[in-house]
Amino acid sequence: MLGDLAACGGLFLTAFAATTVLPLQSEAVLAGLLVAGSHSPAALILVATVGNVLGSVVNWLLGRGIDRFRDCKWFPVKSAALDHAATRYRRYGRWSLLLSWVPVIGDPLTVVAGVLREPLWSFVAIVTMAKAGRYLILAAVTLNVI
Repeated sequence: MLGDLAACGGLFLTAFAATTVLPLQSEAVLAGLLVAGSHSPAALILVATVGNVLGSVVNWLLGRGIDRFRDCKWFPVKSAALDHAATRYRRYGRWSLLLSWVPVIGDPLTVVAGVLREPLWSFVAIVTMAKAGRYLILAAVTLNVI
């Protein structure tokens, strides 16, 4: 029981933190737990998805408040870069959030969605589809289901 809690807690924290600039790979943790075979694959996929989506919601919240700092000298992202990202997001719309699972572009995309005031309900729905889809495919490949 305690081992299950530790494994799921570790997976959740890794999936949550992987949506930040920290170089963490929740996929490796999930695959390792799946290979170990001592936990329900469905539960592991659910935990990883919830952790990763909640991390993306934090990015969305950061995006909501980022505009007030964009012209500060200390701010790490140039105003032109934010404008460029916003233009691309507007061009492809909310469905571009289906790419939120993609390394390098996914996490900034979730921040831009917050900057552009994407409604939270649609943000969570689309990001959940993307993140769950990635974990489902990873689990299927890891367990030789496909």
